[in-house]
Amino acid sequence: MARVEITRLWAYTYVDAGSQCRVADRPAESLAANDYSKENNLMSIGEGASTDFVTARGRDYPSIRQFTVFLENRVGQLLEVIRKFHGSKVRIVALSISDSTECALVRFLLSDPEAGREILERAGLALVESDLIGIELPDTPQPMLQMCTALLAAEVNITQVYPLLVRPTGRPAVAVMVDNIEMALDTLNNEGFRLINEDELKQYDQP
Repeated sequence: MARVEITRLWAYTYVDAGSQCRVADRPAESLAANDYSKENNLMSIGEGASTDFVTARGRDYPSIRQFTVFLENRVGQLLEVIRKFHGSKVRIVALSISDSTECALVRFLLSDPEAGREILERAGLALVESDLIGIELPDTPQPMLQMCTALLAAEVNITQVYPLLVRPTGRPAVAVMVDNIEMALDTLNNEGFRLINEDELKQYDQP
């Protein structure tokens, strides 16, 4: 079983083959067109191995950063990663796990992405950085239906969705990855959805 995460220059394939669990890499241009090529992620492995990365949009862009960490599917692995944030001001504001027989993808949203990335890299963890959209759910009987209908009408595909553990404005919120973030942002704004940015999450980084 293989899962593909794409960077601007490289594609990293997380491989689960029997008892093996590893991260392999190959040039992104060699991938098939349907290999999630629109995710625009950054891959780094271990301390000092990250590549300086500034998006063309800048960090005032209304998106939030997700860090995907690759782990062996063994007892205690998740605890070991979460323990890395102990004693820091960084808080986990959302968490999602996808696992297979031997491997797991743990996805984090953090109150301070810059400090959080540094902690994960110092721990020697392989990670991928992605842009997601934080969406406050409207006070309607079926807010998820309203959100999905709006994105479908704009022909935007949702590839990941999970709830935020914190509520910057007191209302339920979700983090969403889509295949066209610019179109999704325009659509959600036009439909009156309130979007959550990273500055709002930073209020949760106090001990």
